[in-house]
Amino acid sequence: MTPAISIIGGGLAGSEAAWQCALRGLAVRLYEMKPLRFSPAHQSAGLAELVCSNSLRGAALSNAVGLLKEELRRCGSLFMEAADATAVPAGGALAVDREEFSAYITERIEKHPRISLVREEVRDLPEEGLLIIAAGPLAAPDLSRRIAELTGAEHLYFYDAIAPIVEADSIDYSQAWRASRYGKGGDDYLNCPLDEDQYRAFVAALRGAEKVPARDFEKIIHFEGCMPIEEMAARGELTLAFGPMKPVGLPDPRTGREPFAVVQLRQDDRHASLYNLVGFQTKLTYPEQRRILRTIPGLENARFARLGSMHRNTFINAPRCLTRTQQLKDHPRVFFAGQITGVEGYVESAASGFLAGLSATAQALGRPAPQPPATTALGALIGHLIDAAPDHFQPMNINYGLFPPLENRRRGRGERRLAQAERALEDLTAWWSRVPADLSPASG
Repeated sequence: MTPAISIIGGGLAGSEAAWQCALRGLAVRLYEMKPLRFSPAHQSAGLAELVCSNSLRGAALSNAVGLLKEELRRCGSLFMEAADATAVPAGGALAVDREEFSAYITERIEKHPRISLVREEVRDLPEEGLLIIAAGPLAAPDLSRRIAELTGAEHLYFYDAIAPIVEADSIDYSQAWRASRYGKGGDDYLNCPLDEDQYRAFVAALRGAEKVPARDFEKIIHFEGCMPIEEMAARGELTLAFGPMKPVGLPDPRTGREPFAVVQLRQDDRHASLYNLVGFQTKLTYPEQRRILRTIPGLENARFARLGSMHRNTFINAPRCLTRTQQLKDHPRVFFAGQITGVEGYVESAASGFLAGLSATAQALGRPAPQPPATTALGALIGHLIDAAPDHFQPMNINYGLFPPLENRRRGRGERRLAQAERALEDLTAWWSRVPADLSPASG
């Protein structure tokens, strides 16, 4: 069988992309290096292995990942077919039996007549034909080098240094004010002031907080430009006050004086619904992050769209490298899918693979790639990859802060999220009904 498309990586994204392409009539060659070689995080020879949890997170539509799962379900996702078939009780979340889930997808892929599963490590890229790279966050060294050659080494990252992100409407604006240091650049930052007692208590909390232990393959030499805040705090009590919490050039308009220290938040999305805590990358556990960060004036009731982390994760600078179809701008025969694009999470990886498979099929058939509306979870996920600021791009889970705001914002948070979900599903249905027949699941 001569493949119309080659796919590297048999994880969630690669398996989903292969299924979507084959379902629509393409011959697919899917490369998976297991069991000949395992990444440090993988143990099973099965495809679509869930490596650290069996939870696919919240199932309710009030949760953006619940909406994303429902969209994938309605569009014929193999990932959701397998998840529903192998689900286990988990309250308000969707959890699966990990072994059964992987076995289900492996069997479906192996039995599909248009998919050729090749168990070997790809050390060089196929020179002809369409290609989807879904190598995951722990791509093998030889493949990583080839990806760096394609994207430009400066656009490939091997470690996340992720700062927490706060939902804008959970910030107390009676305490935080807008300003840039010395008034340069306009009012681009939100500033949360700390007096000396508050600052010293904050540092003491960081020093005593519980940290996430690094696995052997995640041992990180911390560069000065991305030092975890708890590591800086351990260097000296005033280190943060002379670093990311430096108050110089930021007088508090309520007093006219510079505070002892300040936490700056930078707008993280075009809708100004999310704000990033500047310089606050961390290895603290999630409960400790919530507890300590909520001691910052103005963030007492903060809701976090994403918490901080530092871990091994190979990903490209998607806003600089990719088009909205997840194709390389300089090499349009090459698509990327999954965590290597800068999406976080199992569901998000599968969604990226679904869209890459759809786009690659459209290109193979000489058709425009159907793009999901920005109001859907699928569209919002792609919007994060392509529309994020490239100078500050970091991987992200799906969250409602990535969606265009509703016209009527005067409603409670829960009601607002359900309204966004209702809008998304209506728009998804209208969009999917317009997708050409040879790009719809029924044609397979």
